Amino acid sequence: MRRAIRDDADVIVVGAGPAGSSTAHWCAAAGLDVLLLEKGEFPRDKICGDGLTPRAVAELVRMGVPTRQEDGWIRNRGLRVHGGGRSYELDWPALTTYPGYGMARTRMGLDHTLAQHAQASGAKLLQRTKVTGPLRDDDGRVVGVTAQPLDARGRAEGPVKELRAPVVVAADGVSSRFALSVGRERRDDRPMGTAVRAYYRTPRHDDPFMESHLELWDGEPGRSNLLPGYGWIFPLGDGTVNVGLGSVSSTPARQSAAGIDYRRLMETWLEKSAPEGWDLVHEPERGPIRGAALPMGYNRGPLYADGVLLAGDSAGMVSPFNGEGIAYGLQAGRVAAEAISQARHRASDEAREATLATYADRMRADLGGYYTLGRWFVRLIEHPEIMRVCVRYGLPRKVVMQFTLKLLSDCYEPHGGDWVDRVIAGLTRVVPSA
Repeated sequence: MRRAIRDDADVIVVGAGPAGSSTAHWCAAAGLDVLLLEKGEFPRDKICGDGLTPRAVAELVRMGVPTRQEDGWIRNRGLRVHGGGRSYELDWPALTTYPGYGMARTRMGLDHTLAQHAQASGAKLLQRTKVTGPLRDDDGRVVGVTAQPLDARGRAEGPVKELRAPVVVAADGVSSRFALSVGRERRDDRPMGTAVRAYYRTPRHDDPFMESHLELWDGEPGRSNLLPGYGWIFPLGDGTVNVGLGSVSSTPARQSAAGIDYRRLMETWLEKSAPEGWDLVHEPERGPIRGAALPMGYNRGPLYADGVLLAGDSAGMVSPFNGEGIAYGLQAGRVAAEAISQARHRASDEAREATLATYADRMRADLGGYYTLGRWFVRLIEHPEIMRVCVRYGLPRKVVMQFTLKLLSDCYEPHGGDWVDRVIAGLTRVVPSA
């Protein structure tokens, strides 16, 4: 990819979350000059469940990220599932594609570690740098960004400056102001979730299982409304657990119409349906109950156009099945970097654009069918009577729960494997792509 005299880098990445840092790492590892721009300053918090599925762990392994226990990482064997008065402990499946364990790490630690890893790979990280808009050439193609330094309180400090690069990656989260500034609007026909979480102290902080409660009531269990979603407890190994809940709607309009006070819902859930045996004690110094939106199923696009790639939450790369987004953000960074580095070696503008467009093709080929299944799943569980049937008759059957674990966690063999893997892989191929 030819660079103009005024180019500051081969690629500019907006946002240093998992998707942005993954993109920066892989681009730098391919020999590209990378500017990674982060509005905040590390370490900084991010609302999340802090759980990493085996799919996410596999991406960390590919990146070469050290995951030592002494650095704050904790492994888990699988998922302990509760519902309908029953519970199962389900190990993560043994696959050739992904490791047989998950992990947990607070986002404050995870994001900082990933940004440092990108730096170690050669990316230049600029913290406290707010991207204010795109730079365009005469044809309307984005050729960089305008950015302004911020002080420690997040206030503008110094003049707006221009930073130029042939490619810009928008990885600036669910609101993605940069994506909006280049006309990438949110789709209203994709699921939207909301999650809230807080940290609690418990003697079971190193429990080998993450815990999921499939029945999410907005009051007394069995005597109130059953909501589409689940509650969780994710052990962090540092004396605390991440406790939270997430609910999902098939469209943003349905979510708004529900009018749920999610912080109050979590308080009610803990009061009325408190998970037994955890002896949870709230950690005020770790912050109150906090919430965030979960953009799902590719709710913003196109994934590539006019010099801008979308990655992670900015593209709605959150699973409608379980609210997981870290694995897909890390994957998007890897795939984006391959397209960007290959495009750099094409001889014509047309060839470069075609090569950059392969990023969208590859991401949709891998996740489009799975996200479509997820949209259908959300439409089903929006009906409380269906949820009751699923919990009542599905949970007592371990084979059903093993199928459900693979489907909801996106941990199955895409080629070969057992009958469960083949069924899920077949379904993702025959449904329309998201």
